[in-house]
Amino acid sequence: MHQNRVTAFFHPSIHQRHRLPSTALIAALLGPVTAAAQTAPAAPAAPALTSPGLVAASSISGADTAWLMVSTALVLLMTLPGIALFYGGMVRRFNVINTMASVVGIAAVVSLLWFGVAYSLAFTPGGALGGFIGGVERMGFSGMEFLGSTSQVAVNHIAKHVPESVFAMFQLTFAIITCALVVGALVERMHFGALLTFTGLWLLLVYAPIAHWVWEPGGWLAQLGALDFAGGAVVHINAGAAALVCAYALGPREGYGREPFIPFNLGLTMAGTGLLWVGWFGFNAGSALAADGRAGLAMAVTHIAAAAGALSWMAAEWLARKRTSLLGLCSGVVAGLVAITPAAGFVTPRSALIIGLVAGVACYWGATALKRKLRADDSLDVFGVHGVGGLVGALLTGLLADPAISGVEASFLSQVIACVAVLAYSLVMTALVLWITSRFTTLRVREFEERAGLDVSLHNEQLGH
Repeated sequence: MHQNRVTAFFHPSIHQRHRLPSTALIAALLGPVTAAAQTAPAAPAAPALTSPGLVAASSISGADTAWLMVSTALVLLMTLPGIALFYGGMVRRFNVINTMASVVGIAAVVSLLWFGVAYSLAFTPGGALGGFIGGVERMGFSGMEFLGSTSQVAVNHIAKHVPESVFAMFQLTFAIITCALVVGALVERMHFGALLTFTGLWLLLVYAPIAHWVWEPGGWLAQLGALDFAGGAVVHINAGAAALVCAYALGPREGYGREPFIPFNLGLTMAGTGLLWVGWFGFNAGSALAADGRAGLAMAVTHIAAAAGALSWMAAEWLARKRTSLLGLCSGVVAGLVAITPAAGFVTPRSALIIGLVAGVACYWGATALKRKLRADDSLDVFGVHGVGGLVGALLTGLLADPAISGVEASFLSQVIACVAVLAYSLVMTALVLWITSRFTTLRVREFEERAGLDVSLHNEQLGH
């Protein structure tokens, strides 16, 4: 009985069919409505954002916003305490506090300048100068609003589905770690005040323009088609070049090449490496700006490249010195992470393996043979690891990027141009920033202060016994 009722409902009898409206009747009834719909003007589409602006709060993705906030915290963790521990463990005992204080001071200086002007210069269109530098419409985070009364929120045109406040904070953490990386080249001999002055000027004159070139859609390298998913050029090549200039400008540490420079505690360096490895998931996967499949792939390739970099550095060290070291393994991890950074959103896991293996060997060479050829006391091998690793990653991105992943074609020539442009600009402008800084303050501490250690001579603090 039940079955019959169901059958009758879906398959009406001939009798019932006659009681249904005919096709002609339906057409007659709906004809005027259909005609009106065809002649009515379509609702205008919302204009595409080409600069930061307000959108309906309902257009914001909660999942993507949450992921970007988590990624922001992870990237900040890479600097505080990641870089502080990584570098602090490698310097001599009487310079550990100064090294960590340098990282904390840089984080504070960069944060306020980013709020004041640097974010606007990096991530807004710049009008006639838009290919080189952004505008000033977001100075002091102006217009970066949440209007609960009208259900509107400010977004950046690069990430239209997350609040601009979150996007700006995420990008801030990249600026912080880039500036903090440079510390590794100048530890144990630079005045603290000079370092902070240099950092502020370098952020405005070097980092912000390069970030604009590469990541702002109107930037000239972006227009050229250069690919840099999470900062191979903007962060690592840039910081590596700056570190090399600083090492030359300051000169070698007292006793360099004649006295043993024993690291304070490689356990701290290993702990810093672990924080960098974990934080790099936010660095790379967060750069997808969404909690999606591309972010998941970026996380996977990041891990593979880090592991491959550790093992290839270990192998290179074994072939050269017939031993392996904890410092070598940690350095190899960072080398793999650096090299995968520009490629993370463009390559397959198999390509990530290649990138990591090449980076480990290349960065080992950069931190040993190349360092000796350059004759620069780049104290903690910033150029050898970050500069060389960034170059390796950026160039291999041009060869290994898969258009099926991102929908864009890579150009090796564009990658070469981007590498040369960033390297050259950073080298020249860093030298200029150092010269400007030297007009206001002394760059290097006095010899007796250096011999006593910067912990005591600059901060009047020392590690407990």
